[in-house]
Amino acid sequence: MKNVSKETIARTIILAVALINQILVVLGINPLPFAEEEIYNIISTIATTAAALWTWWKNNSFTPAAITADECLAEIKAEGKAYTEEIGSFAEQTTFNTDDMSELSDEREGV
Repeated sequence: MKNVSKETIARTIILAVALINQILVVLGINPLPFAEEEIYNIISTIATTAAALWTWWKNNSFTPAAITADECLAEIKAEGKAYTEEIGSFAEQTTFNTDDMSELSDEREGV
């Protein structure tokens, strides 16, 4: 687990705390005694849902294979961006002479 990102660990901890909190609420134990029960239940449910959605949405790579796959994907995306930029600059530098194209067309018709 030495290559697991800090963000992945933080999201996992937040989800665990939210789930523990929700279990305590379901069991009737109110970890925050200063809140009224209904308000607390709503806030707790929103927090649990937000943490679950946040954790689900992000790519949480725990295994070495998954971390390596993330690194490969980042390289592929970087290469793709460089390739796209390269094609764009090539297209800007390339000009087509329509006279040459019509000559080519005339030659093909004669063949």
